[in-house]
Amino acid sequence: METGGDITGIRGDAAASQEGARFSIISVMTIKRGQSDPLDDFSRRAVSVDDVDKTVYVAGSGPAVILMPEMPGISPDVARFARWVRDAGFCVYVPSLFGVDGAYPLAEARETVVRRACVSAEFRAFAGGGTSPVVTWLRGLARLAHAERGGPGVGAVGLCFTGNFALTMALEPAVIAPVVNHPSLPLDDPGGLEMSDEDAAAVADRVARDGLKVLAYRFEHDRWCTGQRFAAYRALLGDAFDGRVLKAETANTNPPPFFRDVVGCAHSVVTAHLVDQEGHPTVQARNKIIAFLAERLGTPPE
Repeated sequence: METGGDITGIRGDAAASQEGARFSIISVMTIKRGQSDPLDDFSRRAVSVDDVDKTVYVAGSGPAVILMPEMPGISPDVARFARWVRDAGFCVYVPSLFGVDGAYPLAEARETVVRRACVSAEFRAFAGGGTSPVVTWLRGLARLAHAERGGPGVGAVGLCFTGNFALTMALEPAVIAPVVNHPSLPLDDPGGLEMSDEDAAAVADRVARDGLKVLAYRFEHDRWCTGQRFAAYRALLGDAFDGRVLKAETANTNPPPFFRDVVGCAHSVVTAHLVDQEGHPTVQARNKIIAFLAERLGTPPE
């Protein structure tokens, strides 16, 4: 299993198999485990949507992909995944939604970040709250990214706390490639979906009308993203929902302290619990996600 080391990037090969593109590893940055990430290979922008300003980190060229961070923020592992997407031929937009940008995830973030987000007016962390208001801002970011980058549309990748946002963002017509990774909301309802009944019906209608596919990943025995939740997605979306489950024992056994001490189970498929070894199931999941984006958004340039 992965025990740490350098964080690298990938470059996409022109050929892609059914289960994911082939990639060759290239050196992009060297970020050791335990260190924060300066994010200095991203452009830092202030983006305003409906008079609400947020910081967005942008890098790359090609079709746009909105990558939303997981708790407790834009960690070095989230930035690593963003670089993999960028180096596969996409322009990645990473909005700062909570936490300290680039910070290594320590257990203390439970008090300083998670609790604050759970009571924030922007998020609906618990059952009965409906769709999180921040999704409206994210849809605006998708419109902006599409206008800037062109192409058939935009990809949206959610992680953990933001996992379901990728699906509700699909109410914006520009979003055509939603990827829902280990969605954890609502925290108090393992079979619930973080969206209003109205938005759920509208998402199902759009998926059926436009032929959208929704790719999703989780680990088995994940107490934050359960099999009940994936069953609820399938009940809503039918065969359009491609929910994939990895064995818990394939997860990285030495994740950052926040994931070891607070999350406490195999959870983050393509970030904290990814094992960066060729052919590993988590790397295959990463490759499949990038291949899905390429298929939906158009083959990115070499």
